[in-house]
Amino acid sequence: MKKAKQMSESIRLGMLLAVSGGFMDAYSYIERDHVFANAQTGNMLLLGVNLSEGNFQMAMHYFFPVFAFALGISLAELVHVGKNRFLHWRQSAVLIEAVILAGVAFFPLSMNLLANSLTSFACGIQVESFRKIRGNSIATTMCIGNMRSGTQNLCNYFQSKDIEYLRNAVLYFGIILCFVIGAVIGNFSIQLLHEKAILCCSVLLVLSFIMMFIDYEKGQNSIF
Repeated sequence: MKKAKQMSESIRLGMLLAVSGGFMDAYSYIERDHVFANAQTGNMLLLGVNLSEGNFQMAMHYFFPVFAFALGISLAELVHVGKNRFLHWRQSAVLIEAVILAGVAFFPLSMNLLANSLTSFACGIQVESFRKIRGNSIATTMCIGNMRSGTQNLCNYFQSKDIEYLRNAVLYFGIILCFVIGAVIGNFSIQLLHEKAILCCSVLLVLSFIMMFIDYEKGQNSIF
């Protein structure tokens, strides 16, 4: 397996980022007027539906998060090609993400459009910066690709009995489970903290930033 560098492709970090991904989607959907932070396919669908019904003002509530998501991807690429002598570029990206989400916590509900756009911007940074776990292409902000790859690896295991396929399947489905756990935690946090709940996500990202200084997996070959 490809060795993790700066913890950026480690399982522990991937699990924590997946929890934060589920948290962000739950937060934007439940607390910020039913807009998805990560699931841009859903936002595009709702954009099209509202355009077809002539609800142009509501359509903008879905357009700007999609646009901001793309800008977040662009920023991650700029951070990647930039030079930083002190931090790995992925550490810089996750730290920027944490700061943005901390700011969102102080936006009132009357500013949901801007709050959702910034949350999607942060998600774009994450989806571009963290695309692999132990050499496997895995997303920490969405589930459909992980479900496809996990199911494919599981089918390959039943056909070949190669344990590596089973390990990969467990990894993919485990990341999906972490995403769901993040949504559960997000829902409970929203009930207690309302718009300030996203601060919990910032804490998770700061922990991710710290974890990237440590290689927990050195010398380990287990599934987890």
